[in-house]
Amino acid sequence: MLASVLLLATGTLLAAPPPDGVPAATRRPLRKLQIPAPAQIISGVVLTEDGQPLPGATIFVKGTFIGTSTNASGEFVLARDARPLPFTLVVAFVGHVTQEVAVTDAAAPLRVVLPYSTEQVSQVVMSASRIEENIQLSPVTVDKVSRTDLERQATPELLTSLARLKGLDISSASMLFTSLSTRGFNTAKSERVVQLTDYQDTQLPSLGLSPGNLLGLPELDIESVEIIHGPASALYGANALSGVILFNSRDAFVSPGLGVRLRGGQRTLLDAQVRYAHKLNERLAVKVTGSALRARDWLATNYAAAATSANPAGSPLGYDPINSYGNYGVQFTPAPNPVLPANINPELYGQTVYTPGFSERELVAGDDYTSSYRLQGTAAYLLRPTLKLTAEARLAQATATYQNLSRFRVKDLQAQQYRAELKSSRGFVRVYTTHDAANRSYELNQLGNLLQEAPDREGSSRSFAQTYFATYNTEYTRQRQAGTEVEAARRAAQQAADATRLTPTNPRFASLRRQIINDDEPGRGARQRFGSWLTDLSAQYSLPVSDFGTVLTAGAAYRHYRLGSDGQLFADTTGRALTNYEYGAYGQIIQTLLHDQLKLSAAARVDEFRNFTTSLSPRAAAVYSMGPDQRHNFRASYGQAYRAPSQLEQYVYEDLGYAVFVGNVRNGYQGYRATNDQGQAFGTTPDLGSFQTTLAPLDLERATTWEVGYRGLVLPNLYLDASYFRSEYHNFIATQIILSNVDGSRPTLPQIAAGWPTYSDRTQPTRILFTYFNSRQRLHTQGVTAALTYTGWRTVVPTVNYSFNDLNRSEVPAGVATYFNTPRHKFNAGVSGTINRFGYLLNYRWAQGHYQEMPFAAGYVASFSSTDASVRYQLPKLQAVLQAGVSNAFDARNVQVIGGPQIGRLAFAGVELNLP
Repeated sequence: MLASVLLLATGTLLAAPPPDGVPAATRRPLRKLQIPAPAQIISGVVLTEDGQPLPGATIFVKGTFIGTSTNASGEFVLARDARPLPFTLVVAFVGHVTQEVAVTDAAAPLRVVLPYSTEQVSQVVMSASRIEENIQLSPVTVDKVSRTDLERQATPELLTSLARLKGLDISSASMLFTSLSTRGFNTAKSERVVQLTDYQDTQLPSLGLSPGNLLGLPELDIESVEIIHGPASALYGANALSGVILFNSRDAFVSPGLGVRLRGGQRTLLDAQVRYAHKLNERLAVKVTGSALRARDWLATNYAAAATSANPAGSPLGYDPINSYGNYGVQFTPAPNPVLPANINPELYGQTVYTPGFSERELVAGDDYTSSYRLQGTAAYLLRPTLKLTAEARLAQATATYQNLSRFRVKDLQAQQYRAELKSSRGFVRVYTTHDAANRSYELNQLGNLLQEAPDREGSSRSFAQTYFATYNTEYTRQRQAGTEVEAARRAAQQAADATRLTPTNPRFASLRRQIINDDEPGRGARQRFGSWLTDLSAQYSLPVSDFGTVLTAGAAYRHYRLGSDGQLFADTTGRALTNYEYGAYGQIIQTLLHDQLKLSAAARVDEFRNFTTSLSPRAAAVYSMGPDQRHNFRASYGQAYRAPSQLEQYVYEDLGYAVFVGNVRNGYQGYRATNDQGQAFGTTPDLGSFQTTLAPLDLERATTWEVGYRGLVLPNLYLDASYFRSEYHNFIATQIILSNVDGSRPTLPQIAAGWPTYSDRTQPTRILFTYFNSRQRLHTQGVTAALTYTGWRTVVPTVNYSFNDLNRSEVPAGVATYFNTPRHKFNAGVSGTINRFGYLLNYRWAQGHYQEMPFAAGYVASFSSTDASVRYQLPKLQAVLQAGVSNAFDARNVQVIGGPQIGRLAFAGVELNLP
């Protein structure tokens, strides 16, 4: 580590801004202007080729972190260090050709003209190779969303707006809890895509997921967003199996000033953001950002029968709807069961009867608001013009609905993140820590079931569920003795039993609900409590090793988890926090040949884990450029990536009453499946051996991907980005429901009889377990993405993209949930542009219906579409922008996640102020 710090302190910048550059041999050449000038203070104006000012253009002293940006009139003032002349300024703006201005002596203020350029051609990205490179020369599929694009977003939630990009699956479990996936295997949580903010992982240590942008950057402070499609473990390690999304914040040195944004809209949406950045002197800059958002959340209302329901919808025996909670289902059998009456009518033997449950609206009882509050402070100090020290703190609190095994009402989720970083142009040393805490959250399935288990009246020893089943049995028997037909008798029994159920109109409902959601005792309350820590230490250094375009990059990282829940979420039942760790190192070499027409790169990473075997993640790629100005770029790559099971998948222990949710990193599990290979239900045949199963402890999930692609101008001003990939997955992490002992041993017949299917007795060793395992069947996927953009007219920029994803389902073993959950076909068609002070965006997207498998539910999601639009109007004299937008303008009521809510129309309007 000390060697890395010394290398950082002695390093010099390699190329143009942002100041994480690499040799020019790896980038597209920039135009050079020879302009005499300066002194210690450099001033000037940046204009378009039409003579219009360019507000927000960046100006850097090449080889340093010293920079600034232009004001509303395109003017800038920059104090430089005392380095000898000549030196170079690098001037850049999205959608324009970057200029290098050579300053040789004192002169009048500078006048720099930035010609228009195809934005997609001129963009620079950092994420694909962890060093600066032109997006055209990126070895893998990568997209970049510029600040200009972000200002046009038509949704109040940032990640949702990214759905208009090719190849991205956006899933909303609630208004603000949004997940992003690429290339299939899409769930309500992004466990296969790493989400970073300034290279800090935004995952919650306890849940092992990034909760959308709830805890990320406010849009006012985002400079750009970069998305890597496909495997990236060779440079990013664990869980970059399907991609990386990187949020880059705005630099206080480059973008000082005060920004304020206020918005309001449908569903009582209120959104306020503020950003203040100030250079205290030429070496020290500070930045403070804050945001507050509150709105009425979407609620889930799918009452179709769940795939696990023993009865169809509308059955007089009752059934289990997807978005109903506490539908207590028990099979009537001669065997004693404390939930069932003693004298069961034999005609009911083998039938499963369900109590009516509670809807999500009933259980949240008016608590249907989602919110996000964020506060961030940053201080940056230039130790040298080429060496910057940064300290940062982020605090966030959010309320939303999260979906996994059930739907969770996440109340006042808190997260803190602290970072210290020493950075030069050649590398960095960074340490950050993330702490999450949730003390008021509750789980809807538990809440519904515990309401059914509550005494049916004060002082009673009988629960609502017991009363329901006893009434059903009694009335059914009475009806049959009176000669009523079976179906009619069942309906009469159901009607009589329904009259005994607990409803929200019952005065006891509110008090029981309050009691249960405030009680965190397993088996007695539904309150979820956890608080975990993640600490990450990493370093990277890049170095040119020859004059022939060779660049070496090396890095290392260590990550430590401290998981705590007092037995509420994890298996930390002894009161001691669980600890886990992983560490790794990576290297990369880039070589350019044939006069910069051929770019070769190779990278590899080795990782060690506490609970798993050593992992090697290689990647090799080639980019060949041809035509004038390297207009046509062909790429090919091969990569291997992996996903480490999340901390929940490793250590979870949650007793849900009807089942136990358990992790699988110790000795595995032996038990019985619900059905055998012939599809027979457990217990329907005396040959129990055909139901036996063994689940080995979890191992790493792995993927191998081959990819080819093209980026370039197929015609003047017509830009094409297309790719094709094939992937092979093995050790795929799937889920399994089995009957087993909680210690992993196979239950005996007496244990089965005593412990299953009893719901109320959580002391029995034999339970229904919901756990994870590695499928030994290899899965193959393939896909295509293509995006066309025409930039010949600056006032009207049309774009269209198409994505195809396919899983070879013939390889999927029976009973294995893959969670592929991705439309086979989807597309976007849109147009955007700027006309003087007016800017706009209009986009239509469509996704084909498909079958989804989630831990919570499985079923068919219908095809859906969404029309989104936004407009902006600048008021330069007031330094303000009026803005309005609408997502799902035609209120299509889309369902993106099986068991999730219908997403309707959301319109908003507001104003943004930007003061120097």
